[in-house]
Amino acid sequence: MSDFQRNILIAVDGSSQSLEAVRYLEKFMPADSTKVTLFHVMNPIPESFLDMESDPGFRHKVIGIHAWEFQQKQILEDFLKKAKKSMKQAGYKEDQVRVVSQAKQVGVARDILAEARKGYTALVLGRTGLSKAKDLIFGSITNKLVSRLSGLPICVVGGRPDTNKILVAMDRSQDAMTIVDHVGRLFHGTQPELLLLHVIRGLSVFQPGYEGLAVPKENKYWVNEAKAEFDLARQEIEAVFQQGIRNLESHGVDTHRVTTRVVTGVKSRAAAIVEEAKKGGYGTIVIGRRGLSRVEEFVMGRVSNKVLQLAKKGAIWVVS
Repeated sequence: MSDFQRNILIAVDGSSQSLEAVRYLEKFMPADSTKVTLFHVMNPIPESFLDMESDPGFRHKVIGIHAWEFQQKQILEDFLKKAKKSMKQAGYKEDQVRVVSQAKQVGVARDILAEARKGYTALVLGRTGLSKAKDLIFGSITNKLVSRLSGLPICVVGGRPDTNKILVAMDRSQDAMTIVDHVGRLFHGTQPELLLLHVIRGLSVFQPGYEGLAVPKENKYWVNEAKAEFDLARQEIEAVFQQGIRNLESHGVDTHRVTTRVVTGVKSRAAAIVEEAKKGGYGTIVIGRRGLSRVEEFVMGRVSNKVLQLAKKGAIWVVS
């Protein structure tokens, strides 16, 4: 087993998307350097319902509740068999996969948060759970976890994403190198294609080639100022890219598999990131929790939040 070790927590609920989260991880993370905990929080039958068993008028309802509980346990048991078999086939040994199943203590999301803060490298979970109708945009538990968990990388897996290509969304904030550093550590020992992407939002007149457009004479100075700002932003992000590549190299990443790109003239940074991932076949997107404007939201940045909403068929890593 490698000296370098990841300790990954996968929150599971027995759903098919939970199983896809397990399969995503096992394809991505080398088995010889990864330990996994499959963590499940059970919703027990409230004692108030059990008290109804003595009332003949409610006994039939209690029987239905017991049947539901048995069904949930069976679903989880079948899930764990599939998950363990899949991980074994991927090279994970028995002592590298731990199963923790506990009764709900405070709340499902809060119990997962409490476990995640016990020294794990990252938290991985499926985008939606068993009750897909609870939230049409985002699984309700997943949404709570992403919103509340800071300081630990969290990965939300939707669909069955490809693991061979990673898009890393970067900006010029002081957290840019933190994002790259997380990428280097998380994907240590893997050699996927990496794209470092920066999006500059703005009007098309900021882009090269705007000179041919008809611009009122009184606005010429303003366009020139805008172009100067645009060129400065490009220069600054190029410097960030180069620093990021050096950082990745220090983590053993093959820099020949790293490319950079600047996308300009878009109205939505989040939509541009998701579109670039779709066009380039990047199954994984890595994005920072917050960007340059730290006061936009106290918990999550607007761009990272929108990317999570838009990228329904991919793996989104949110790091901070």
